[in-house]
Amino acid sequence: MTTTHSLIALLKSELKSRGLSYAELAQALGLSESSVKRMFAAGGEMPLSRVDEICRVLHCDFADLAARLATEQPAQRELTLAQERAVVADTRLLLVAICCLSQWTVEQMLAAYRLTEAEVVKHLAQLDRLGIIELRPLNRYKLRVAKTFRWRPRGPVMQFFRERVVQDFFDAGFDGEGELLMLVHGQLSTAAARDLNERLRRVAEDFARQHLLDQRLPLHEKRSYSLVMGMRSWLFEAFKDLQRVTRTPTGPS
Repeated sequence: MTTTHSLIALLKSELKSRGLSYAELAQALGLSESSVKRMFAAGGEMPLSRVDEICRVLHCDFADLAARLATEQPAQRELTLAQERAVVADTRLLLVAICCLSQWTVEQMLAAYRLTEAEVVKHLAQLDRLGIIELRPLNRYKLRVAKTFRWRPRGPVMQFFRERVVQDFFDAGFDGEGELLMLVHGQLSTAAARDLNERLRRVAEDFARQHLLDQRLPLHEKRSYSLVMGMRSWLFEAFKDLQRVTRTPTGPS
């Protein structure tokens, strides 16, 4: 649901809670009842000037409605398959989407990549239509995904990264400033594994938080880093033939 549709739904709820009909609202606004119905219909349009007029009729403040709208809209923890397919179908759209998830400004995107302002704005509009961001005046935007957002583990975007990015990422020595690569193997209880996963998630949140704090620094004082974390119950394929087959006891025969 877009922000506009959510606002209309909230106004409908306010009308209902006050026992105010479309006919009564139309009379107060000096409009026909059919015009009001069209505004509140699915796909209808409602300019902000009209929203202000309705707020006056309802004796409510638009700022309060906006605040309620922000708290009532659940942020997405992951995208739908359709959203991910649309994003990954265009490499430049995927790039702009990743920049948005990193909360880059349009100016930062233009400084870092060979994109025109028209291209960036076009892709921002696409992301707005997809419900990933809310595009605002002056090419600013608000993310509509949660801080804990992640790409679908087996979705189109992660498949794209597995096929085209993973080899490129790991094809390096990881010996540069601020770089690290570690592979640790061990046996854990499932409870310990869950606890460790939670701590790793907090590390990822720390990384994202530090990125936001460093946004204020000039570009020449920063470098782009990517943090990849993975943990799974796994045995290297080449070792499987050497593994002893363990039989689960079935009790006395």
